Amino acid sequence: MNLTITQIHELYRSEQETPESFILKCRQQAQTQADYNAWITLLTEEQVLEYTEQLKNKSVDDLPLYGIPFAIKDNIDLKAVPTTAACPEFEYVPDSSAKVVQLLLDAGAIPLGKTNLDQFATGLVGVRSPYGEGKNSFNTAYMSGGSSAGSAIATALGQVCFALGTDTAGSGRVPAALNNLIGHKPTKGIISNDGVVPACKTLDCVSIFTLTTEDAASVLAIAAQYNSEDPYSIPTSSTNNKRYYSHLPENTFKFGVPSQLDFKGDPETESMYFQAKKQLQASGGEAVEIDFQPFIEAALLLYEGPWVSERAWATRDVNKNHMLPVIQNIIGQSEGKTAVDAFNAQYRLAEYKRICDTLIHGLEFVLLPTCPTYYTREEIAADPIALNSAVGTYTNFMNLLDYSATAVPVGMTSKGISWGVTLFSSAHEDIKLLSYSSLIQANNNLPLGAGLNPYFANSSKGNSASSTVKLAVCGAHLEGQPLNWQLTDRAASLVEKTTTSKHYELYALADGFRPGLVRTLESGFEIEVEVWELPTSELGSFVAGIPQPLGIGKLELASGEWVTGFICDHFGLAGAKNISEFGSWRAWLKHKN
Repeated sequence: MNLTITQIHELYRSEQETPESFILKCRQQAQTQADYNAWITLLTEEQVLEYTEQLKNKSVDDLPLYGIPFAIKDNIDLKAVPTTAACPEFEYVPDSSAKVVQLLLDAGAIPLGKTNLDQFATGLVGVRSPYGEGKNSFNTAYMSGGSSAGSAIATALGQVCFALGTDTAGSGRVPAALNNLIGHKPTKGIISNDGVVPACKTLDCVSIFTLTTEDAASVLAIAAQYNSEDPYSIPTSSTNNKRYYSHLPENTFKFGVPSQLDFKGDPETESMYFQAKKQLQASGGEAVEIDFQPFIEAALLLYEGPWVSERAWATRDVNKNHMLPVIQNIIGQSEGKTAVDAFNAQYRLAEYKRICDTLIHGLEFVLLPTCPTYYTREEIAADPIALNSAVGTYTNFMNLLDYSATAVPVGMTSKGISWGVTLFSSAHEDIKLLSYSSLIQANNNLPLGAGLNPYFANSSKGNSASSTVKLAVCGAHLEGQPLNWQLTDRAASLVEKTTTSKHYELYALADGFRPGLVRTLESGFEIEVEVWELPTSELGSFVAGIPQPLGIGKLELASGEWVTGFICDHFGLAGAKNISEFGSWRAWLKHKN
């Protein structure tokens, strides 16, 4: 079970939970997982219960988001709760909630708090915050994506059902790709920005993070309301309505693919992109190559052109010494920009808009990588500007050209990181994009989010022997190793430390990060393993995150018992080093270092 709207409502209908009990469990989980740095302000129990109190005498049948926990990026106002935009000196306490937040509250949703972000929503990496670097929900050594880092992390970890972010240059899509979420960037203006701290006022969009495309469509249907008090608010098209969700063409459809793509030398993401393309073709899609250079050139206007001056305007009253140095550097690029520069850029953008609209005419959508690749937090610290720019290769143009877009995950990399593609189309094509994204999500059948909500692992079935499975690990999932949290966060417990039988060999795979355990017909070695007991409800999400050439199979222990455990396909041993003589992955690491 996962934190989707339907499933949470099933808990309430069956009286397994009440909004009060459930939201407090979500809050407790958020506190337990505080090391991910998802939150700037987590509401107190008293504050949370004030919202659940407002649901008294209401029911699931009365309110579409009855008792649904959600998160709010901390550049979006929630009444009586500080807004910081990840800058402590900027903090203020609003007298009212943002228009979009109030719509969700009126629909019965319950806020858990305000989430972390790249300061002033300037960044795509999630590490530019004095409140701590956002950590990837699968592998904490890696970037979470930004600027809406905390909103994506909280949703992926199962702390909330959905979250609000903002998206000016990809901030609502990159974190979705890297945390196994749906990230929808709506048509510009259909969700009001009233009560949102601007990054680029003419380009900003409030975005939505969910586990499923259906939930994204449900939240969008409530959030996309015209606001006459917001000069940039627009009504959405009558066809851009949830009732059209999943109504796809029965025959073939055409979708665009760039004639040239740059994955920054990452063969895994390149392979996953083309696999997604093949899946769409197998579903009746006809791939049409388009010249993508005009889109790339339009994207360059965002930071190399005068639009960076909008960020300077948005922070005009902020002492620049209170900003992080990297944010100062970016906003400082506005110096020397003139009105002539601004008009020149507007004219160029109009030319690109005409060209790009022509290129996508007649296509249901264009399929892109959400980001070419991804980086460790350490790598970003060493080269923050260039790597952030690389991440935004396929996102920066969309708001400039007024397109709608949906990011959808398609698989896991060898580093255990989620990755995905983005579908984009013209304005007011939101529901169509979510519908096609649902097709991709169904084809891949991935677990939802990071699958780390412990409530569902310890639900009414309990954690008895019949609902657990023994799992033997030999590498990065060993106690004290980098990925051990993927077991402990799934409520796994260590049963024993032992070895395999004498029929195994251990290899250091070519990437240098992982071992491969293979069974040999001849006499081999006893290899150190740990046996963990994992709730069976968590096994599926755990297995789905294991990248090739590793897999799960049956493994013989020294005692003669056969248990479920990590194994490696022989084809994955190309370039690997046999380290069996060391007897364990730990011993090999100690020797290597």
